[in-house]
Amino acid sequence: MSEFLTETKVDYLTDIIRQMCNGDNPEKEIEQFIANCESLSGEEVTEVFDQLGRENLQFQNNDQVINFYHTVIDEKLASHTLSKFAPGHPVRVYLEENRLQRKLFKEISKIDPRQDKEAFLAVFNKLCAVELHYVRKENQLFPMLEKHGWDSPSKNMWAFHDEIRAELKKIRLALEADDLELVVKIFPHAISEMQRLIGVEEERLLPNAMDMLDESEWEDMRLGDEEIGWMLDQTPPPYPAVTEEPEQEEIIVKEEAPKPRRMKSTPKRKKDLPFSIENADHFDEGYLTPEQVNFIFKFLPVDITYVNEDDRVVFYNRGDDRVFPRSANIIGREVKFCHPPKSVDQVLRILEEFKAGTQDHADFWINMRGKFIHIRYFAVRDEQKNYRGVIEMSQDVTGIRALEGEQRLLDWD
Repeated sequence: MSEFLTETKVDYLTDIIRQMCNGDNPEKEIEQFIANCESLSGEEVTEVFDQLGRENLQFQNNDQVINFYHTVIDEKLASHTLSKFAPGHPVRVYLEENRLQRKLFKEISKIDPRQDKEAFLAVFNKLCAVELHYVRKENQLFPMLEKHGWDSPSKNMWAFHDEIRAELKKIRLALEADDLELVVKIFPHAISEMQRLIGVEEERLLPNAMDMLDESEWEDMRLGDEEIGWMLDQTPPPYPAVTEEPEQEEIIVKEEAPKPRRMKSTPKRKKDLPFSIENADHFDEGYLTPEQVNFIFKFLPVDITYVNEDDRVVFYNRGDDRVFPRSANIIGREVKFCHPPKSVDQVLRILEEFKAGTQDHADFWINMRGKFIHIRYFAVRDEQKNYRGVIEMSQDVTGIRALEGEQRLLDWD
């Protein structure tokens, strides 16, 4: 940064916006500002607009100023905030993704889909990866905040996510239908809503989260984020950073072997089995070790979530191709916060009917991203018919639904 700009950053920015308010287009000044100003603090930006307010300049509804704020000032603010967090910290990653969104906004705003649909679609597809950003918030950050008594994001911000998802879906359908005039018409509103959500994140959600959560919670969150992924091209570094520790002499402690565990169900008569049942549980029929149970749940082509009688999530299976993302922070979460606000009433009614014993299952099916998804809820009851929770199962049945006739032979060759 030049010595002049370093010393007069606020004045320089004030002059740029002043020119915009007077109807000018200070392109060269903006280019110099972008090239030389590395970051802006919130206090500096406040000082700029306070000065403009004292001059009675009408900047609030000026489209040029608004665009400049979202494309340039927000970026400089984000750079200032980024420097406060270590690489890999979940907040830093959220901010890096917001920076990427702003970059993509700038790129796509220069492309007319009517003139170059392929270029527009390429950037649009990158922008749609914001889904991972939203899903991490819903399944990682929001549950942590709920534990501290702040459930407003789960109830309200999730609804904003769904509205943006709906907007992006409309745009994709319009692109697929080659209705490019509709794309041009509705796309700016989607960008505006995404920019507004970024503002809420950076001005309220993330600062409040930093005040509420302790270091261990951020570290746990980083581990859970791995299960969902990021919209960034490169995986963020581990947090906290991995440091090499000096090699220590291995100390082997001989522990007493754990006693085999048994479920309530027991075999009617002893059998000679051709396998060991050490460390295995006896189920209604057969024996399984914890490792084998995990194998079964991992390789089942079905998403399974178990909610106990207190409406708390106690289990989900970690398949490689889950229909709906899950992560570790969902464990212990109240189930009503695990669904989009628009479907919470349905979930609560299912729980009410299951607990009352008036219903035992509920079925739904939806079309999602070109797949046909079957969603099923089953009431869990013990031998005395007491309600013990609910199992939610989701499966991509697109291929099953398309089956016709019979297949009695292998088709491997």
